[in-house]
Amino acid sequence: MRLRAVAISLLAMSASTIYARGVVRRAAIIFLTTGLAVAAQPVLAQQASPATIRLLPEDQERGQYGHQHNFYFLPPGKTGEDYQNAGFLGGRLRPYLASNAQALKELDSYKRQKTLYLADKVLLVGSLGLYGSQVFASKDPVYFNSTQQVAAGLAVVSLLGTIFINRNTNEYLKQAVDDYNTSLPTSHGTLWPRLRPTGAGLATQAGRPVLALRWQL
Repeated sequence: MRLRAVAISLLAMSASTIYARGVVRRAAIIFLTTGLAVAAQPVLAQQASPATIRLLPEDQERGQYGHQHNFYFLPPGKTGEDYQNAGFLGGRLRPYLASNAQALKELDSYKRQKTLYLADKVLLVGSLGLYGSQVFASKDPVYFNSTQQVAAGLAVVSLLGTIFINRNTNEYLKQAVDDYNTSLPTSHGTLWPRLRPTGAGLATQAGRPVLALRWQL
């Protein structure tokens, strides 16, 4: 009887030890899983932040012959509605495109067109001012002397020039942003962002807690 009692006690102690080890193992798995999930949150939040440059929706919709006011954009990694002014010549966008030669080329074309646009406006205002100054240059109003004819001709040239200048000006800046965004997978991407799981959590299999990882295909 005494030997049987001892055997039963030993079996009970072994069962208790195995059970305790199982509890410790499960607790360790849960702790590890929770730690991985918490650690993954900043990574996933960073991954969610867009690495692209985004234009203001109204500016993105501009087409040929569109308005010539400044573009507004969100720099890479920025979210929300805090759009930045790209500047009259797009100069504030240039630092973000520094690593992309093709995007800079398109931005230079935009800068050239905007410079021509500014010169065209100066020509138009100057020609109208010259024409007006000749109206009362003498005692009697004059409306079509030789100087006024030249001024009128310059004004017509300016108006025609505006049509050709405005035709693709906006397209150059939009193309610069598009060139930058489309080059991101090759110029800035690595293998890890593609293999990195998009989510982590805890699941159960056969009554045991297991680490569950999720990928976005």
